[in-house]
Amino acid sequence: MSDGHPFEDFRTLLDAFPKADAQILSQARKRNSVLTKPPGSLGRLEEIAMWLAAWSGRTPAVNRPMVAVFAGNHGIAARGVSAYPQAVTKQMVDNFAKGGAAINQICASVDLSLKIFDLALDHPTGDISVEPALSERDCAATMAYGMEAVAGGVDLLCLGEMGIGNTTVAAALSYGLYGGNATDWVGPGTGVEGEAYERKVALVEQAVTLHKDHLSDPLEALRRLGGRELAAIAGAIIAARMQKVPVLIDGYVATAAAAVLKAANPSALDHCMIAHVSAEPGHLKLVQKLGKTPLLALGMRLGEGTGAALAASLVKAAAACHTGMATFEEAGVSDREA
Repeated sequence: MSDGHPFEDFRTLLDAFPKADAQILSQARKRNSVLTKPPGSLGRLEEIAMWLAAWSGRTPAVNRPMVAVFAGNHGIAARGVSAYPQAVTKQMVDNFAKGGAAINQICASVDLSLKIFDLALDHPTGDISVEPALSERDCAATMAYGMEAVAGGVDLLCLGEMGIGNTTVAAALSYGLYGGNATDWVGPGTGVEGEAYERKVALVEQAVTLHKDHLSDPLEALRRLGGRELAAIAGAIIAARMQKVPVLIDGYVATAAAAVLKAANPSALDHCMIAHVSAEPGHLKLVQKLGKTPLLALGMRLGEGTGAALAASLVKAAAACHTGMATFEEAGVSDREA
């Protein structure tokens, strides 16, 4: 990282993002046009296969998919914005390690590797309603750590998170980036309602008001209103782009982290798909702001990368159809008449 301005290295990367591989995409489209099916009959599976080709720079394939779950704690959690105590973050990380969480079962069922990143859980971020979540240096260092998620030859990265209080942070960040009203972005999270919900709304409003003079800079918005898991997710998305790894983004919190990059560079998420739209009301609004169409809508709001892991099964199927299906000529099947 640059000594004087830690974010400068990331700004440089964001300005130098590689584009899609047009030649490989053209080859994939040509093959797709002669597979044994009516044109477009596999719907979004065809779109997914073309996306894989364009952003991996090779024939669509998923051989080393991984779910990365980043876990962080938030100072704002002490203000009663969640139905669960902050200790649950670390307890759930332990549960992941023991194989007892939903994400473990989904990964096992669709043959995905899983890696958990513990982000200084004993040191919560600053309370965003009264101070920045992170210093610029800490935020940049966490982004750099998140970049390690693509190490080891990963060819599909599924991004998830765990952190009590982080839907409050996601709401504040979304509100800070896109405006509107706090109520547009705040939802029940882990199940808060009544007075707790009203407190959550008020704290999001307070946080955005406090930091409003700095929110025109997306990376400043991230470090002031975000958290370690969001910073790490942003770093992972950057690294994936540089290393030609397509990305599936999970729910509200992961999408809020991604939105920071979109605000910094309109093409920053072209190598990403939104895995699912969660039941958290702000998520659909945020996905629409990003101009994305989620792959799934299952009413989920768990986090942990669960939606991304389920969507990975669709990506694997799309790649298998593209590479494994016969062409009309190979199968001896008559193509459409001219």
